[in-house]
Amino acid sequence: MDMLIKKFGETNKGKKRLCLITNAQCPIKDPYKGTKEEQVTTIAKSMTAHGMRMESIIVRGKLSQDANKEIMEENDLLLNIFSKETSTRLLYVEDPISLFGALKTRNITPVTVFRGDLEFSPKLKIKVMVYKKTQEERFPTLKKYSDKAPQTDKFATHEVKVDYEYKSSEDLDKVVPPDQRIKGYRYGPQIIPISSAEWEAVKFKPEKGVKLLGFTDSSNVLRHHYMKDVYVFIAEPGNTKAVLAVSALTRAMKEMNKVAILRCVWRQGQGNVVIGVLTPNVSDRRNIPDSFYFNVLPFAEDVREFQFPSFSNFPASCQPNEQQLESAANFIKMLDLAPDGKKEILIPDFTSNPVLARFFHYLDLKSNHPDAAVPPLDYTLRKITEPDTDLVLRNQSITDLFRRSFELQGNPLKRPRHSLREKISDEEGKENITAQPVANLIEYTSIKVEKIGDLTPVQDFEAMISRRDSPDWILTAIKDMKNKIFDLVEDSHEGDNYNKALECLVALRKGCILEQEPKLFNDFLKYVCKFCQEKNLQSFCEYLASKGLTLISKTEAIDSDVTDEEARSFSVKSESKGD
Repeated sequence: MDMLIKKFGETNKGKKRLCLITNAQCPIKDPYKGTKEEQVTTIAKSMTAHGMRMESIIVRGKLSQDANKEIMEENDLLLNIFSKETSTRLLYVEDPISLFGALKTRNITPVTVFRGDLEFSPKLKIKVMVYKKTQEERFPTLKKYSDKAPQTDKFATHEVKVDYEYKSSEDLDKVVPPDQRIKGYRYGPQIIPISSAEWEAVKFKPEKGVKLLGFTDSSNVLRHHYMKDVYVFIAEPGNTKAVLAVSALTRAMKEMNKVAILRCVWRQGQGNVVIGVLTPNVSDRRNIPDSFYFNVLPFAEDVREFQFPSFSNFPASCQPNEQQLESAANFIKMLDLAPDGKKEILIPDFTSNPVLARFFHYLDLKSNHPDAAVPPLDYTLRKITEPDTDLVLRNQSITDLFRRSFELQGNPLKRPRHSLREKISDEEGKENITAQPVANLIEYTSIKVEKIGDLTPVQDFEAMISRRDSPDWILTAIKDMKNKIFDLVEDSHEGDNYNKALECLVALRKGCILEQEPKLFNDFLKYVCKFCQEKNLQSFCEYLASKGLTLISKTEAIDSDVTDEEARSFSVKSESKGD
């Protein structure tokens, strides 16, 4: 304490930090005056007055027979006084891995996301403050480095600046100034220009505020629907009425097993509205008030339910037997990091991020030795990233049983996997096009296709819709396929492109079933029929009708609003304009 006070003095309030690592198993001598508790309390209050904090990390593995439990309990009591008086953590760890994760290199000062009223009704409002409780630790921003500056220049920043120039497509030497540029948005085959003033006029501008939409049972909100970071709602500090109101509400919600659904706009001018769930957090410590945890919930467009075929759809020879089901269940249970009755392994609070830890370790090494090679993983990181050897050995029998239950054999007669496209021959005549099992719908490919071409549109569509590096590729693939179908129909001469357009429609239909986008296909098919009737292309409608193309029903895709009867009764045959 004396060294820190002399070094920093009155500056850096709240940033002076001590970290005590001990097993707390040795006796402490009695003070000359007063008791040990009084001495520790005096030191802790002095630390608080100087803006100093002390974190205590107690390392205890398996206790030896010589350990004195009375001394340990006394030491724990004294360290707990430090924790309470200085508002710091008191942590117990059992191994070097937990110690590695318990050491926090920096403390992040919380910043309010929202300050204002939690509005239950126009007449009932509670003053609250909202902070981020958790936040993803991101990789540090890596910048480009320029070595063009002279080595003798000590003040060179080595910064790389990037400038963009926009030139006219008609005159490549003419630079287009910013006031003559306008953003264009693709809409079908067209590009629609929208100025910044028009964009600002149509932009949604909600009012700042946090409002209650209603209460519901906690069982109605699924844990895997939580999105983004976690926020904490606390009553406004110093506002007794707000503290009592939040405490009463949290305890009532906890007792009734209820959660609240909120509509949040954190700041004025925010372009989006957040819908989330407010969960009560009843404190078990006297010096910490009750609060709420807030998690963002998804909108309908954010939820994508993946449906997989049931085992009941497979033949009896492919059905798993009782032994296989039991061995699979035991194998999954073996991988549980928090088994019933046992201590959790790799607790998040005590497990460091191995990617960041390895990066900063190498960064430190590289700063001192520029030519240093990437070192191998050290022991601590290997224990985090690799399977626990003791766990594997203890459960070797479960692993062996699982391996014996599922015998893997090669299949030399396996045929190459088919793509989305169905071969439609003239000999087949009228064909009822229905959904195929999901497992056969998409042929995954390592080629990253970004646009549907003219030669192989179906294969390009398969590749685009199979990409999982961004959720936008699904809608992009569907949109491009719609444009391709329109181009094929409009450019057709005496129906020479009809077969290819039908193949694209079939691929689009199956892709929309797989990705749970039936409405996009159904609306498009209706629009195609209407378009053909208006443009005197009834022959294409008749061609589709001869192949039995129908809408996607609710049986094929649960999100469809078309019944089986409506799908069967739908006809793509040409209709007279007078109807």
